[in-house]
Amino acid sequence: MIKLADVEKSYGAGEAKTEVLKGVSLEIGRGDLVAMIGQSGSGKSTLLNIIGGLDEADSGSVEVAGLDYARTSESDMARVRNHEIGFIFQAFNLLDHLDCLGNVTLPGAFSDDEGSDAEERGRKALERVGLGQLARRRPSELSGGQKQRVAIARALFNRPRLLLCDEPTGNLDRDTGREVIEFFKELNRDDGVTLLIVTHEARVSEAADRIIKIEDGVIIDDSHRKDAGQ
Repeated sequence: MIKLADVEKSYGAGEAKTEVLKGVSLEIGRGDLVAMIGQSGSGKSTLLNIIGGLDEADSGSVEVAGLDYARTSESDMARVRNHEIGFIFQAFNLLDHLDCLGNVTLPGAFSDDEGSDAEERGRKALERVGLGQLARRRPSELSGGQKQRVAIARALFNRPRLLLCDEPTGNLDRDTGREVIEFFKELNRDDGVTLLIVTHEARVSEAADRIIKIEDGVIIDDSHRKDAGQ
C-alpha cells in the first residue's frame, strides 16, 4: 500500500536549511494499522503529508496504492488524494456555514464523478460513525467528539483504502478519544482500511499492530505489537 525509499526533505537554504527527513525507507501493507510516534519536530507529520501527496519529497521515491508519485500527473495526484486517501487531523476543519451532511459531502465537490448519490453516501458515512440523526446540525451545535466523528465521516465519503491521521485524538478528552480509537480499529478490522496514525499518545499507539518511532528525521524503531516494548 505504501512504499518509501530513501526519502529526504528539508526546508530553507544555506545556514537556515533544516533537514526534516533523512533517508527514510518504509513499507506498509494493505490492511495494516500503524502508529507513528515521535517528539514534536521529529518529522512524523512531514512524512505523513508526503505520503498523502500534500507535500513533495526532495529526493527518494514515494509509492502509494501502486502509483509512483514522481511519475504521476497532477490530475492523477488529485484523484489519489480525493479517492484513495482520507485525511483526519487534530483540528476538525469543519465549515460552520454548512451542516454535518454538507461538510461530509464536501469532497464530492472536487470529484468528477460526484453523481446524484452524494447525499445518500454522505448520510451513510454519518450513520457509519453513529451520527445519522445529526445530519442537519451545524458544527457549532456539536461536542468535540461529535465534530471529530463528522471529520471522520468526511474522510470516509469517497470510500478510501487508506486513512492518514495526524493527532486525531489531540483535542479530545480521554473517554471520547478512546471511542475514536475503537472506531479506527473497527474500520481496520471490518472494512480492511489501512490506517497510519501519527500520535504522541500511548493510548493511541497501543491500539496499533505496529509502532514506528521517528527521531530527528530518522526511523529509529519499527516494532510489531508482539515485540513492541521488548
